[in-house]
Amino acid sequence: MSGWDRVRSSRSRLTRNQTLPDRQPSSVRLGRIQPQAPGHRTIYCNDHEANAIAKFKGNSVSTTKYSVLTFLPKGLFEQFRRVANLYFLMISILSSTPISPVSPITNVAPLSIVLLISMVKEAFEDWKRFQNDLAINNTPVDVLQGLKWESVPWKKLQVGDIIRVKQDGFFPADLLFLASTNVDGVCYIETSNLDGETNLKIRKALEKTWDYLTPEKTTEFRGEVQCEQPNNSLYTFTGNLIFQKQTLPLSPNQLLLRGCSLRNTEYIVGAVIYTGHETKVMMNTMNVPSKRSTLERKLDKLILALFATLFIMCLIGAIGSGIFINRKYYYLGLEGKVEDRQFDPSNRFVVMILTMFTLITLFSTIIPISLYVSIEGIKFIQSIQFINQDMDMYHAETNTPALARTSNLNEELGQVEYIFTDKTGTLTRNLMEFFKSSIGGEVYGTGVTEIERGLAQRSGIEFEEDQKPANSVHEKGFNFDDSRLMRGAWRNEPNPDMCKEFFRCLAICHTVLPEGDESPEKITYQAASPDEAALVTAAKNFGFFFYRRTPTMIYVRESHVEKMGKILDVPYEILNVLEFNSTRKRQSVVCKYPDGRLVLYCKGADSVIYERLSEGNNDFKKVTRQHLEQFGSAGLRTLCLAYRNLSADMYESWNEKFIHAKSSLRDREKKLDEVAELIEKDMILIGATAIEDKLQEGVPDCIETLSRAGIKIWVLTGDKMETAINIAYACNLINNDMKQFIISSDTDEIREVEDKGDPVEVARFIKDAVKTQLQKCLEEAQQLLHSFSGPKLALVIDGKCLMYALDPSLRGMLLNLSLNCTSVVCCRVSPLQKAQVTSLVKKGAKKITLSIGDGANDVSMIQAAHVGIGISGLEGMQAVMASDFAIAQFRFLTDLLLVHGRWSYIRISKVVLYFFYKNLTFTLTQFWFTFQAGFSGQRFYDDWFQAFYNVFFTSLPVLMLGLFDKDVSASLSKKYPQLYMEGLKNVYFKWSIVAVYAVFSVYQSLIFFYFVTTSGSSPQTSSGKMFGLWDISTMAFTCVVTTVNLRLLLSCNNITKWHHISIWGSILAWFVFIFIYSGVMTKYDRQENVFWSIYILMSTSFFYLAIVVVPLVALAGDFLYQGVQRWFFPYDYQIIQELHRHEPDDNKSARLLQIESNLTPEQARTYAIAQLPQQRSKHTGFAFDSPGYESFFAAQVGVYAPQKAWDVARRASVMRSRSKKTQKS
Repeated sequence: MSGWDRVRSSRSRLTRNQTLPDRQPSSVRLGRIQPQAPGHRTIYCNDHEANAIAKFKGNSVSTTKYSVLTFLPKGLFEQFRRVANLYFLMISILSSTPISPVSPITNVAPLSIVLLISMVKEAFEDWKRFQNDLAINNTPVDVLQGLKWESVPWKKLQVGDIIRVKQDGFFPADLLFLASTNVDGVCYIETSNLDGETNLKIRKALEKTWDYLTPEKTTEFRGEVQCEQPNNSLYTFTGNLIFQKQTLPLSPNQLLLRGCSLRNTEYIVGAVIYTGHETKVMMNTMNVPSKRSTLERKLDKLILALFATLFIMCLIGAIGSGIFINRKYYYLGLEGKVEDRQFDPSNRFVVMILTMFTLITLFSTIIPISLYVSIEGIKFIQSIQFINQDMDMYHAETNTPALARTSNLNEELGQVEYIFTDKTGTLTRNLMEFFKSSIGGEVYGTGVTEIERGLAQRSGIEFEEDQKPANSVHEKGFNFDDSRLMRGAWRNEPNPDMCKEFFRCLAICHTVLPEGDESPEKITYQAASPDEAALVTAAKNFGFFFYRRTPTMIYVRESHVEKMGKILDVPYEILNVLEFNSTRKRQSVVCKYPDGRLVLYCKGADSVIYERLSEGNNDFKKVTRQHLEQFGSAGLRTLCLAYRNLSADMYESWNEKFIHAKSSLRDREKKLDEVAELIEKDMILIGATAIEDKLQEGVPDCIETLSRAGIKIWVLTGDKMETAINIAYACNLINNDMKQFIISSDTDEIREVEDKGDPVEVARFIKDAVKTQLQKCLEEAQQLLHSFSGPKLALVIDGKCLMYALDPSLRGMLLNLSLNCTSVVCCRVSPLQKAQVTSLVKKGAKKITLSIGDGANDVSMIQAAHVGIGISGLEGMQAVMASDFAIAQFRFLTDLLLVHGRWSYIRISKVVLYFFYKNLTFTLTQFWFTFQAGFSGQRFYDDWFQAFYNVFFTSLPVLMLGLFDKDVSASLSKKYPQLYMEGLKNVYFKWSIVAVYAVFSVYQSLIFFYFVTTSGSSPQTSSGKMFGLWDISTMAFTCVVTTVNLRLLLSCNNITKWHHISIWGSILAWFVFIFIYSGVMTKYDRQENVFWSIYILMSTSFFYLAIVVVPLVALAGDFLYQGVQRWFFPYDYQIIQELHRHEPDDNKSARLLQIESNLTPEQARTYAIAQLPQQRSKHTGFAFDSPGYESFFAAQVGVYAPQKAWDVARRASVMRSRSKKTQKS
């Protein structure tokens, strides 16, 4: 007895001796732990007791990050993983010790506020997840209990339960499909929740279980399922159903996955196989790889630089305290024994150590605690308000706006240097149309593709638009015109039998589902891909109308077969379907004609079909291959069609092997492929199809604009080399002026070695050939690059060569060659190779990369790049679900990168630098006071001043800077794409810029401290008293808050009402706070320090003079620096500002999408535009005439034009005179 038999008999004895008397009880009790085949599970349908032994998981699911018990510990752990938060926690602890000169509240308050905001955000997001889980877990479903269906919530389902799902209902778990109300045990499902595909798919129950539909009958069902352990593969399933002493193989056709919905079927009955988190959809809900922007990583280095600065400041103070502390300063009271060890002159080392810790708490404000939470808030609002609602990225046809699926990478969009793009559905529309064909060595189809027009234009040939006949047929998926085939005319062709086989292959060899009325005008086809739908539509228009499908039959209405005008409904029995996959690259169907004829029809890539053709007909094969190359050159997608007549004996022998492979629990897919090879051979070539996939609107212009922005674009596609090259030409990615390097495996030498059949020798030879070609191309590229006016370079490489070029020994050479090329096209590449190429540039060149695609085969490439973009197209939503941003059309990349990406990069850079500036300036005033206080650690500011400086008095204006700053409008950003290059060079966040901010922080802090402290040297009040420490510090803090907020105006390129509200509001908030705080006496001694101080200060004229003069003097340096910089060393955007400063702002930056549900897309667009704010920016920068005009525009056309100092005055006078003339007129 086998292991499986022992398991079954033991479980039968334990649980079902009475209900299943035909099973032999075992004499050995195995206990609770049951042996199972490795990697498989056994499920007993309709038997709770037997399944309870295995302890399968329940069906309740949870997608929350926290629970009630884990929220605080886990949430705090997540927050303190950030270095800045952990640092402030340590500072808060340190400030609670006696050595701290400041109250703990100084550090605890801002840290608590930041943590509270972050934790509330986490709790809110997790609460939404919990509510969603609650709704799903309590969704009712009918479960068989006794002799009737009982409604129970999803969460109470158990493995082995028999359930009923009604039409339009969702499957609550992964189910074994038992029976359906449809004929022949089929049901239709929609998988949009899994992969985004809305086309219906057919599932078929095993014939043995069709009758188990009613509660009375279903109660009798006792089946044993042996299947694979839970896994995340959505498209595979292997198992067997042991039922009535028969072993029946199970495939994905009998599995209904959780999350899918039932369509066009009254109800189905199924057995629960996988539940809860073991269902395939839940095992696929893993997080997209965490990505951090390059600027954020540079921010970490800036924080480390601030840590180093803090350490140096504290070290200077500690050394100073060790030197300064001395008994000779009698007024310090240090004679005799000093109890406070921090001021004990007899142990200076301890004094230095304790002072070091004291100063760390005192200078802790140098690290901006609110920086991260502020940046997160800015990015979040940028995403949901600006990117998601931009009308320029809204696709009206599909009602699809742009979607930022993460806000972490907004600024990364402004620094992308390499774009990796798929072709089909990304550059093209993925709307396939049957365009041409080759049948029996003859080409049919008279149309001209977009690619052919482009080729003709490059050759100087003008195409006249063909006027199609009035009776020509054109419908979705069919754009074919040739009178030789249409309306039965194919019967008069020299090869009518071949035409007939061609049309039947199109009508039979597919997995398409027909929907609607069974008439050619009203029927619709649900296909797994647009290609399949186009081929079946073509068969219909040729007179072979596929109108009905059952699990075992296909019905075709054939016209003109026996004689012109005669129509026959022909049923074809489908015996076997050998499905398409990326390894096989072909699909086959074994069908039986009504007269008993057995035929295998096969369609697939030319490379795999030609390998499996019978000997002979070499001329026909050669001609068809030439036609394939011709179609590829025209940018068409090609498939080869072939057939094979089968004898009954041959088929029966093969079918036994097929059934055996299909029943295998191990390596089923591999065994099925091996069995398919046995029958897919010795085939007869029929011909080839050519399908056109037109370019998306605006793709060539978009690519040209991105190229002018300094972005290099690589196309990674699975298409043939000829097709890929011609698409690249049509997209303006390659032109005739470029020097093209083509590395291909399609050479006579390589074919000769491949014909010998030695795989080791083939691999060695191709690798050597690739190495030779790479060396040759690299040497030539370097020579061209060193020449004065060499052409731009383009590289084209196929997948087979790329496989060897990605070898570690050749990878560096490939990278060097690729980086020197403006455009790169990789054809015939696999999804893995797409990801490898992306990673090669990302890691090897250390450049910021972006991948964009629309299908499941692009997911690995999207996740490998710094930024992943998903196109919400016709291949489902897998790419979108794995992406960071989603758009509907490739052309929207222009707005996403050149407008939103560039703005985000500039804004976030300014925000970070501004935080750095304001915190360093504030801390340095305290540092200068340390010198005056004998390095004792005496605080200069009141504790609450220090606590609220970052949180209330300077936080709001920087948010406005990060949200609304705009150097040039959206239209100018696209008009002058060269502006984007500043992001590629990281112009706005370099160490030199940080150094400039640091210099002005030092300068301003000195102004604040020494200008104000000089007031203490003479009587200032009306009573003749001098200002005390807290009076001076309050005045200094007032100057700091005023100056730091006004300094933001110099950083802004445009000033809106929100800037004024935030800046003047923050200054006003300080005055309101100090009026209240210093006007109330409390028992706390720290508060009484500043009691009445502001009122004393405001009673003197010196205070008013100081808050006017000090900010002016402090900001004078910034003003002069920016003026000199703008005049003599202008940024490119400043030149554009000067050129267009007299033009009104087009205000296209925030064309927000405000679409109401009752409007059509066009009405909604009009409505949204009408609702846009009409306020214009009141400030566009300094009105200096820049000497950089000529050099900027000369650079655009590749000409070097040095700036001339004498040209400044002439240009300035010209511009002034021109402006005067304009005013007079």
